[in-house]
Amino acid sequence: MNGLEEMLLELKDTSEFMVDLAYSSLIYDNEEIAQEVIFLADTMEELSARIQDTVIEIGMNKPEEIARIVVATRLQTSIMSIAEAAKSIADVVLRGLGKHPVIAMSIKESETTISLAKVTDDSVLCGKTFGEARLSTQCGMFVIAVKRNREYIFGPGKTMMIEAGDILIAKGPEDGVSCFKDLADGTDKELSF
Repeated sequence: MNGLEEMLLELKDTSEFMVDLAYSSLIYDNEEIAQEVIFLADTMEELSARIQDTVIEIGMNKPEEIARIVVATRLQTSIMSIAEAAKSIADVVLRGLGKHPVIAMSIKESETTISLAKVTDDSVLCGKTFGEARLSTQCGMFVIAVKRNREYIFGPGKTMMIEAGDILIAKGPEDGVSCFKDLADGTDKELSF
């Protein structure tokens, strides 16, 4: 896979993640999750600009690649439209317009939630791999992404080390959220296996 394809794949993965987060922020009227969507939108703008620069460079150096450039540009435009829609959904929450009766009804029917938790220096999770932490066993929460500095790691594997400062984004039952946050912020000092 070349650099352009890798960037397009990252753009696609990020837009899919944004949609999940945006809907969750709307369903649960969660401004913290909505803010992550806005942050991701800004990140995508930067990535989109890099894709455009790469496409221009390819076009200038390899005119025979024009068909590939057109496809890449169309794909990029479509993905950015999806990201913009997710950003609009998050904006509804941030403006305080998400408290609608239809949304309240959907919350009652939902069995899962998405939650964010920042790992502190004194967290029992700090320095452990996801395989060692076994968060799904501990509290029923399944980590779908990690925000480390300004980068997102989607679908972290069992061997990925959890570091202080990581923001874990997890999906699971509502009653697992407090356990998840307590493990991340150091309130809970032990893992129970």
